Amino acid sequence: MRTLRLHRTARTSALATAAVLAALSLTACGGGDSSAAGTPAPVSDAPSPQPANDAKAPAEQGKDAAGSTTSPDAGSAPDSADSAPAAATKKDSGSTHAEPAANTSKGGDNGVVTLACHGGNSKVTLKPVTRPLNHMLLTVTNTGSKSCNAYGYPAVRFGEAQAVPPVYEESKPQAVVTLFPGESAYAGVMTNSADGSGTGGYSTKNLTVYFQGRDLSGSTGQGAKVPLSEKVYVDSTLTVTYWQADMADALMY
Repeated sequence: MRTLRLHRTARTSALATAAVLAALSLTACGGGDSSAAGTPAPVSDAPSPQPANDAKAPAEQGKDAAGSTTSPDAGSAPDSADSAPAAATKKDSGSTHAEPAANTSKGGDNGVVTLACHGGNSKVTLKPVTRPLNHMLLTVTNTGSKSCNAYGYPAVRFGEAQAVPPVYEESKPQAVVTLFPGESAYAGVMTNSADGSGTGGYSTKNLTVYFQGRDLSGSTGQGAKVPLSEKVYVDSTLTVTYWQADMADALMY
């Protein structure tokens, strides 16, 4: 009987020990899970990331936190539209307006201001002719790159003459002669009277021709020094014609 009791006591102790060990094992496992899942993770003190500046809406670009508009750096370049120089043409309501080009079409004075022929854009020559008697032909040729108008009549100065000789009024053309580059106009020059009625005659190899402007009130541009191969005799009857488009018209008077 005593032996049986001892066996039962030992068995009970073994079972109790096993139960304690199982309980301890469960406690350990439960404690590990609690620390891994039950304890909240530490919260970071860093602020949430802000969107990049270029991710803002266009209306928010250049504004600070208070909503006020910020200015660019003092060294930043101004807007190209403001700094660009003014264009040659102006835009109005989307259309382009340009200044009209000068009218250089042939046909004489049409109301448009045109460059006058003068010594700076033309060449002048004086040649003798067989008829009429005591006449010479004055020719002006446009040597420039633009058209020019031969206004009025040539103001010729032989030698040291102090006065401009008169013009044959009957020779006035119906329209101003316009010369394209390379074209010529003509004027007849009666140097002296055939019957010897002229006075104050003299001979010279110096000739300067001056040109009239649009208003015909005086000379314009440069005068032209005209080379002469021989001396020309002139007297008080010296007369010129208006500039003509045709050589024959210049020698009619």
